[in-house]
Amino acid sequence: MWGRIRKSSARLVDALRTEAPTGREGRTHNLFEAAAAYVSACAEDDQDRIDEASAWVSPEALSFGVNELACRAVIALARERDESPRTVARALLGLPVA
Repeated sequence: MWGRIRKSSARLVDALRTEAPTGREGRTHNLFEAAAAYVSACAEDDQDRIDEASAWVSPEALSFGVNELACRAVIALARERDESPRTVARALLGLPVA
């Protein structure tokens, strides 16, 4: 019975991993590092770095990380500007005030 639990736990841990081993480097990256690298590379229009950061985690994990980064950035800017996050987000996207 303990063997089955151990085997199930190992499968669960493997399923929850957000990184695919590439064999290129000894260090692994988490989804937030990948998101930060990906977004900064997009801002600088550096396709090589975009491709590299995209390979660090699954597409779903990268999407989650980019979303989390966007939320945190909008909140930080809203606090800095003393405005609502909605106003800041719309201004960043060039949308009219709602």
